[in-house]
Amino acid sequence: MPGLRIEGYVIVSADGMLANADRVMPEELKFEGDKRFFTAALDRADLIVHGRHSHEGQANSPQRKRVVLTRSIGTIAPDPSNPRATLWNPAGTSFEFACELAGVRSGTVAIIGGPAVFGMFMDRYDTFWLSQAPLVLLPGGEPCFPGVPRHSPQEILAAHGMSPGDAQILDAAHGVSVTPWRRAA
Repeated sequence: MPGLRIEGYVIVSADGMLANADRVMPEELKFEGDKRFFTAALDRADLIVHGRHSHEGQANSPQRKRVVLTRSIGTIAPDPSNPRATLWNPAGTSFEFACELAGVRSGTVAIIGGPAVFGMFMDRYDTFWLSQAPLVLLPGGEPCFPGVPRHSPQEILAAHGMSPGDAQILDAAHGVSVTPWRRAA
């Protein structure tokens, strides 16, 4: 849809995981610097997109307009539990229609997971913000993208035509940084 800028956001462990083996984001993957970066980005976004198991769980979350991917409906419907959310089944209708129904025709769309949702947009991201916690390992955890751990998150982004920009340090004590991966114009 013209006028939409699609950005992805995730923090991963050194082994490319966004959650532990129980599919829960553990405390050791949560850092104040990354939380501030993520919160500010979502506060600027016009629409948040995520799967039914993902959610940012922040103070401003109820104010954010969102599209939630689910297979529990045929196409698209208002979320009965959240007036600012639209439920969307990608098998039933297009992303553009979901955005239209959510009332977003232009602006920034923030994709926040999970892995299958990230994978759906891999060829559509304008920028993917990859935060990394190099001192954290989550063996047997949930990979951030389809194809991890066979390939690193960086290899997958590069394979989809994206190139890294300059990393920004979010937590020097723990080596946590965020790197913008951008699509070549």
